[in-house]
Amino acid sequence: MKEKFYAYIQSLQDRICSTLESLDGKASFQEDLWERPEGGGGRTRVIQEGAVFEKGGVNISGVHGPLPESMQAYFGVGESDFFACGLSLVLHPVNPMVPTVHANWRYFELYDKQGNVVDQWFGGGQDLTPYYLFDEDAVHFHSVCKQACDNHHPQFYTRYKERCDSYFWNAHRNEARGVGGLFFDYCRPGEELSLEQWYDFVTEVGDSFLPSYLPIVKKRKELAYSEAERDWQEVRRGRYVEFNLVHDKGTLFGLRTNGRIESILMSLPPKVQWRYDHQPEPGSREARLVEILKSPRNWMNKT
Repeated sequence: MKEKFYAYIQSLQDRICSTLESLDGKASFQEDLWERPEGGGGRTRVIQEGAVFEKGGVNISGVHGPLPESMQAYFGVGESDFFACGLSLVLHPVNPMVPTVHANWRYFELYDKQGNVVDQWFGGGQDLTPYYLFDEDAVHFHSVCKQACDNHHPQFYTRYKERCDSYFWNAHRNEARGVGGLFFDYCRPGEELSLEQWYDFVTEVGDSFLPSYLPIVKKRKELAYSEAERDWQEVRRGRYVEFNLVHDKGTLFGLRTNGRIESILMSLPPKVQWRYDHQPEPGSREARLVEILKSPRNWMNKT
């Protein structure tokens, strides 16, 4: 399974990057191949200063070796070996009318000292972070996510949408990072789905990424915006940074397993603002966004 899934994310990375380059029309992805001293490595691809994307990364990695002590405690296991691979992407557009997007699909194995697999699971998801909320964009994004889920289990969308709302929550701000999407983890073979069926589900969600996001970008990327709206985008990007550095499990896992720091932190936007006690104007589009982020919505009720 690990070879099969790694081959899938390599192919998906190629598809996503070529599509985004074509859409941007100005910038290309810079590729870095890297190796992890303890075992494994990855292929980092970053796009910067484009016509559409100010900064973005589409990274894959496959790492293995002894599980670090900090992660042993996290997983509640003793000395173990592990394998982990995944694709992680974040795109920060230039135009504040275009939302930031994040996605990740991953696979993990744990081994005993004889090299036998003792645990294995999939995880992943995708979520949308707008700066100016167009309700129809949130509906579209969630509709594509729901269709991918419904093809595998009638409860998956509701379950993983709720987990996304719970996970991408800035508790210190008491607000969501964005308008959500899907989040799933520890998807193990068992009564619900076999390992192959989980693979089919996760890869269908991965394949749904471009259809979920590209129509939104194409619709919004040419919209006019002011300097004040750009300022608001940068203030809200600060919330994105806060989540990634304080709460994000993937970031913490990478830091604790001696991952490549440039790849781990590529998710951070290039221009951010933190203004003391910044409050949006009452009744403004900015205020409406903040109000909605205080209480996650069921976007499927708006179709």
